[in-house]
Amino acid sequence: MTVAPHTEVRADRVAAYEAAHREVPAELTDAIRAAEATSWTIWRWGSPRASEAERGGGTDLFHVLDCADYGRLLAELEKLPVNVAWQARMVELLDVVHDYSEAGSAAGLPVVRELP
Repeated sequence: MTVAPHTEVRADRVAAYEAAHREVPAELTDAIRAAEATSWTIWRWGSPRASEAERGGGTDLFHVLDCADYGRLLAELEKLPVNVAWQARMVELLDVVHDYSEAGSAAGLPVVRELP
């Protein structure tokens, strides 16, 4: 299944957020793969209505994950110590955080169309 959650980085923490993602702990990456995620990509973008400068430095984060079962992935990661530590780091950088609760498993962006 493919899901697309949305989070938002604090405008004054963009550089720290990007730096953190250059140093994702291997133990966390391994746990994400063990929970049957095959890919997880994050894009950062501002509103299309923003100025050219603002778009390049936007705060909206769009994730695309391919996994066997998103709800199960979240449940497996939610209380895992390496993920708890990572989320504690992220909460300092984000205005809108990734929701690891049961409700979060249905919180992805709605699909409008898929290529047949």
